[in-house]
Amino acid sequence: MIEVREVWKQFGRSSVLRGVSLTVERGEAVVIIGRSGGGKSVLLKHLVALLQPDRGQVLVDGTNLCSLDERALLPVRRQFGMLFQGAALFDSLSVFENVGFVLLREKRHTAGEIRRLVAEALDMVELPGTEDRKPAELSGGMRKRVGLARAIVYRPQIVLYDEPTTGLDPIAGARIDSVIRRVWSHLGVTSIAVTHDMASARRISDRILMLHEGVIHADGATADILGSGDPVVHHFVNGIAPEPSTVVPQDV
Repeated sequence: MIEVREVWKQFGRSSVLRGVSLTVERGEAVVIIGRSGGGKSVLLKHLVALLQPDRGQVLVDGTNLCSLDERALLPVRRQFGMLFQGAALFDSLSVFENVGFVLLREKRHTAGEIRRLVAEALDMVELPGTEDRKPAELSGGMRKRVGLARAIVYRPQIVLYDEPTTGLDPIAGARIDSVIRRVWSHLGVTSIAVTHDMASARRISDRILMLHEGVIHADGATADILGSGDPVVHHFVNGIAPEPSTVVPQDV
């Protein structure tokens, strides 16, 4: 469903992506792991053409996004829903207005249909009856789930998650992971998340890819990656800091 071919991306003198290649099949639950600042979110933004590569291609159902203008990208982007790292809710709008934002703007549905679709999305993320509340009245975990409801309200085929558990306590993080798995299984969407939270990666993935030094360093089933003997993978998934280099003083 998604194919990334030799994608390079540089910001100033910093090469963030250095020839990334990967594929994601329809209906998979994939997590991309890697160190903070290693380019995971940059890679995610390439999948919906929010960023364009310096070199390489990104294909969705065989269509090269790099060759499309903004108008041609609209129907492709409609296949995607995205949960942003900070939920990205509008503080001045109610939960109903946040979740139904795109539907209200497009005016393709009646008011009754929009209210039904919003209610269904909120029920899917375990927040029924919260339509009239404002984001300030919600906990961090609840705001994340409202953001997820907005991402799925128009039934996308692919849902992207940018660090879904960042800023949440372990219990709230486990709950959002449970909701992510529920959305994946009930709606049959293709799920792609980026995270450095290994507990979350374990819960929401069937396959893990590790982004390291600008390339996909490892790719395999979740259990295989978590039990990998590769030193780079092993140190990361187990939170083991590399040994500091030993500098031997020399006589002057």
